[in-house]
Amino acid sequence: MSRRREEKLAERADRLAEEQALRAPAPDGTGGQPWAEPSGRKKRPKAAKPSARDGGTDLAPGTAPTGRPAPSDKPARSGKEKTPGRAKELFVPHRGWYGVGGGRVGYMDPPTMWRATTVQACGMWPFAAGSGSPMTGVPLGQHLFTGATVCGDPLNWFTRARYISNPSLFMLGMPGLGKSTLVNRMLIGLAATGVVPLVLGDLKPDYADTVRALGGQVISIGRGRGGINVLDPGAMGAAAAKIGGEAGEVLKAEAHGRVLNMVAALITIVRGRPMDDHEQSVLSAVLHHLRERTPAGRTVLLPDVLRVLTEGPPRVRAVTLDRGDDARYRDAVDPLHRSLLGILDGPLGDTFASETSTRINPDAPAVCIDISGIGEADTQLTAAAMLAAWSDGLGTVAASHALADAGLAPRRWFFTVLDELWRPLRAASGIVDRIDALTRLNRSLGLGDAKITHTLKDAEALGSDADRAKARGFVERAGMVVCAGLPRTEMEDLGKVVGLSRREIELVSSWSSPPGWGVNGDNEEPPGRGRFLIKVGGRPGIPIKVAITDAERHLHNTNTRWTPNEDAVEQAAAHAARQVARAAREGVHGVHGVPGGPGAEASGRWTA
Repeated sequence: MSRRREEKLAERADRLAEEQALRAPAPDGTGGQPWAEPSGRKKRPKAAKPSARDGGTDLAPGTAPTGRPAPSDKPARSGKEKTPGRAKELFVPHRGWYGVGGGRVGYMDPPTMWRATTVQACGMWPFAAGSGSPMTGVPLGQHLFTGATVCGDPLNWFTRARYISNPSLFMLGMPGLGKSTLVNRMLIGLAATGVVPLVLGDLKPDYADTVRALGGQVISIGRGRGGINVLDPGAMGAAAAKIGGEAGEVLKAEAHGRVLNMVAALITIVRGRPMDDHEQSVLSAVLHHLRERTPAGRTVLLPDVLRVLTEGPPRVRAVTLDRGDDARYRDAVDPLHRSLLGILDGPLGDTFASETSTRINPDAPAVCIDISGIGEADTQLTAAAMLAAWSDGLGTVAASHALADAGLAPRRWFFTVLDELWRPLRAASGIVDRIDALTRLNRSLGLGDAKITHTLKDAEALGSDADRAKARGFVERAGMVVCAGLPRTEMEDLGKVVGLSRREIELVSSWSSPPGWGVNGDNEEPPGRGRFLIKVGGRPGIPIKVAITDAERHLHNTNTRWTPNEDAVEQAAAHAARQVARAAREGVHGVHGVPGGPGAEASGRWTA
């Protein structure tokens, strides 16, 4: 409907309201007395011609200069005597008089909306209007068009609201538009309900300060910072010992398989190709040999594996088919031996050669494994640290559920965050397989997850067709897909996967526009910052706007390297002020490099 059409309809409504008010009976039961007759209904009394003696200003009796009936005690007669004694009332439309000079308001501000529960505003129940947006889960922001509060997160929409069939979230958007901030809000809200957030590989870091504020555990991994012993069963070993019996033995076998897969993944990273099948058999035999002969209270290390390979006990020789020939044994184990030496003395350094610096606390309210100390170009160590962090973290989740199944601990849910997905995906193919398994099994693991990346093209940059297909499946299997500002071409590609309408594509594409040129030097934000579109299956998207609090802004600053250190700036300014004052005092004594000193003209630093 055009704006002109809306104005005409509004004027017509005002005229009808005015006519009804003019025809309304008086409180005493008498007929109404109009001030102005509606046009087209009755003829107004004609004005008399002006007379010369009155200067041309004579009007018809009972009329005002505007042609309206004059508000006098003697009402105009129109063929029928009106009942006297009723005061005349002026009806003013709620938007003002229509017509030129009438002061009509074309736009009316909507009234302020307040949202509250029946407990907080019980005196105002029943409410005037209900909410058309989802109200289950963590409060995320306001609906972009209606202003209603929108709540949601993968776990609550899966367990309570039943909106989605898979507790997972996939988020895409251009850098700097608030993707990590929205997930950080989910993390805080879920932690308040007892869910344990797990950030298994914080690359920037973006979540370490938030986890500390929640009273959680932050573990740093990197050269000189801390390491992980990939042979340590961790929480799964402790849970198996606590449970005991057949269930404990099953958990021990699961812990052994996780350790074997983790060492095989490290060897794959160092070699650039997977291990051979007979090498995995040799490695498994070595690990069983060490478990049986290692005293209680001592964990096995990678150097112990090298020692067993050198000694060649009968259990290990049996799987190499050496048949008593030492040369055949060496030919079978030497490639594995060289790869393990590459892990300990090669690009991975001593990160995996010693005891775990800090174990994950199963009772912590939140856990963050910080690997931001690893350099951007050190892709092998990044991939190895990510794999080790995920293996240790998911082992902790499995141990928690095993204890809950045995009735030895309360049931706990977990929420994993994998930010900057493009970086671990390109680091090693083992990450793709691990994340692929997680997205398929997270319902049975009692685990929700959030994966964040920039565009779908991040999946196209992977090395093999199999890895690219697996990465594209992350979006297809996600219960929630959240879009920040993306280019139109990217949104059209995404629309083929999640089913976006043309209006939704145009809306999200508009958020990718850059900010305007600031004329006053202020830092203007991009138009799409804090705006997201939530898509669930074939439902219409929910556009929201997120406004963060001061506490969130302090805890989650992804541009810390671009934020001035106020203390250092103040110290530098004070130091410069002291130097200037000292130069002013000592300038008359001829200090080098200050005004008046020898060499001042030669240096040119103090001359115009």
